[in-house]
Amino acid sequence: MKYLAIRFSSIGDIVLTTPVVRCLKQQVEGAEIHFVTKKVYAPLVSSNPYIDKVHVLSENMGELIEQLQEEQFDYIVDLHHNLRSSKIKRKLNIPSFTFKKLNIEKYLLVNFKINRLPQKHIVDRYLETLSVFDVKNDGKGLDFFIPEEEDSGTKELPPSFQNGFVAFAIAGTWATKKLPVSKVVEICNNIDFPVVLLGGEGEKEEAEEILKQSKGNVVSLAGAISLNQSASLVRDARVVLTNDTGLMHIAAAFRKKILSFWGNTAPDFGMTPYLAHPASEMMEKTGLRCRPCSKLGYRKCPKKHFRCMMEQDSEKAVKWINQQFTN
Repeated sequence: MKYLAIRFSSIGDIVLTTPVVRCLKQQVEGAEIHFVTKKVYAPLVSSNPYIDKVHVLSENMGELIEQLQEEQFDYIVDLHHNLRSSKIKRKLNIPSFTFKKLNIEKYLLVNFKINRLPQKHIVDRYLETLSVFDVKNDGKGLDFFIPEEEDSGTKELPPSFQNGFVAFAIAGTWATKKLPVSKVVEICNNIDFPVVLLGGEGEKEEAEEILKQSKGNVVSLAGAISLNQSASLVRDARVVLTNDTGLMHIAAAFRKKILSFWGNTAPDFGMTPYLAHPASEMMEKTGLRCRPCSKLGYRKCPKKHFRCMMEQDSEKAVKWINQQFTN
C-alpha cells in the first residue's frame, strides 16, 4: 500500500505527526509512505527513516499535484485539513482520511472560555485517522532525526559548557507566546549554570538584549545555526526551558526534562510536550479571564498587560532548574 501523508507546517505540528508515519510504517506490512510539506520544513522529515519520499510545496501547486498524481497513491492521510490539502485530495481522487481540527471547540474556548475540547493529546487525535488500518499507538512518543552533517552538538559551545548546560528556547511564532526578555534575564541571573539561547533570526535582537543584561553565564546561538543544529543542542542539554514552540516538541522527542512557559495559548489545546521526561513541568498563569486569547498568538497583548507571561513565577522556575540540572 502506498500512502501520502500531508502536513505543510509548522515545526511543532510536523514533529507531532512522527508517531503516525512510524506506526503506519511498522504496523502495515509493505507500507510505502510519502510526506508532503512546505519546502522550508522539508529538513524536518528528510532524514526520517520511516518516510520513503518527501514532496515539497512551493509556489506552483499545480506542479506538485502533477508529481503526486504520477505516484499513484492508494490512500491519503490528511493531517493538515486546509484548502490546499483539500485540493490535493480532490485532484488525486482516492480514499482519504482526514484529521479533525476542532475549530469550533477552539473558538468556544478562546472567545467564550467554554471548554468542549476532548482531554486528548493531538498525537492521539492524529493517530485516529489510521484506525481503519488497525494501526495503534505504540507508546514510543515522538521522533526527530538529525542529519549527520548538522549534528554539531556541543562543538559550537565554549569549554565551560562541555560539562552541562541549560538550553533556553526563546523562540515563538508570535510575541504573546514568548517569555519576555526581562523574565529570561531574571531566570538566567539566578542560576549558576551555563545557558545557551536558541531561536531563529527573529530572536537575535532579543538574545542580544539578554546577553547585555546577563551575569556572564549565557551564550546565544539564536539565528546563528540551523534548526537541526539547534535540535542537537536541545538533545545534549541537561534541561530545556522553552516557550510553546517547535523546539519544545523536539525536546520531547529526545525525552528531555522540559520546563515550558505558556502565555496566550493553553495546554487545553492538546499540544503539550508529548511523553517527555516525567520530571517535565508546565508553567502557566491560571485564573486570567482573558486566557487563552488565541489559538495562535498576537504581536502584542490585546489587553496591554501581558499578565500571562509577565507574572510567570521566576522563583519557581529557578528552583526547578536547580533540582533537575544535577539529578
